[in-house]
Amino acid sequence: MQNSPIGIFDSGIGGLTIAYSLKKILPNESFIYFGDTKHLPYGEKSEKAIKHYSLKIALFLKSKNCKAIVIACNSASAVAFDHIKKNITDIPIYNVIDPVIEKITEECTSKEIGVIGTKATIESSIYKEKIHQYCNKISVKSHPTPLLAPMIEEGFINQEISKSIITKYLTHYTLKNINSLILGCTHYPLIKNEIIKFYNNKLEVIDSSEIVSQSISKDLKNLN
Repeated sequence: MQNSPIGIFDSGIGGLTIAYSLKKILPNESFIYFGDTKHLPYGEKSEKAIKHYSLKIALFLKSKNCKAIVIACNSASAVAFDHIKKNITDIPIYNVIDPVIEKITEECTSKEIGVIGTKATIESSIYKEKIHQYCNKISVKSHPTPLLAPMIEEGFINQEISKSIITKYLTHYTLKNINSLILGCTHYPLIKNEIIKFYNNKLEVIDSSEIVSQSISKDLKNLN
C-alpha cells in the first residue's frame, strides 16, 4: 500500500495546481490524475450531478489501487466530500477546503475575509459555515466568479480579457474592505499573480495548493 499511487481529481486542469504542489513536497510518490473535462465546469452543475460524477471518479481511482484520494476541486469538496467518504471508508479521502479553514482560524482575530469561487462553492456557504465553527470574529464575504475557471481552461491568462474579467469581479461591492482573499477554486492559483497585481500587493491572497499539500503530506506520514 505504501508504494501505491495517490489519486487526484478535478473537473479540469485546476487540480494540477494541487498535484504540482504535492509532487514538490512528496517527490517519491506516484500520482494518478483524473481531469473530468467532459463535465467541466462542476460549478455550474446540480448538487446531484456533482455527487454522481465525483463518486464515480473516486471509485475509479480506488480501482486503480490508489492509497488515498484528493478531491482537488472546491465545488466537489463542498458538495460531494461527505458523500464520497460514506461510500469509500477504507482509504483516506481529502478535500481542499478543510486545511485552509484550519489555517485561517489558527488565530481567531477580527478580520474580513473574501472568498471567490464557482457558483456551487459559493452557494454552499461552506467557507462561512466552517470558519464560523472555529471563529465568529471573522467576517466572510463571498462572491461567485463563474467565468474564471472556463477562462483559465481556455488559456486566457495574462491577457486583456483576463484582466477585464478579474477587475469586474474583484471590484464588486461584496468584496469591499476585505483584509485577505481566499482563492476558492483550484484553477485560480493559475491567475494568482494577476489577482495580486490587481490589489497592488497590498492584500493577502490565500492560495490553497500549498496549504492543502502540507496538510495531506503530514497526514499520510502519520498514517505511515
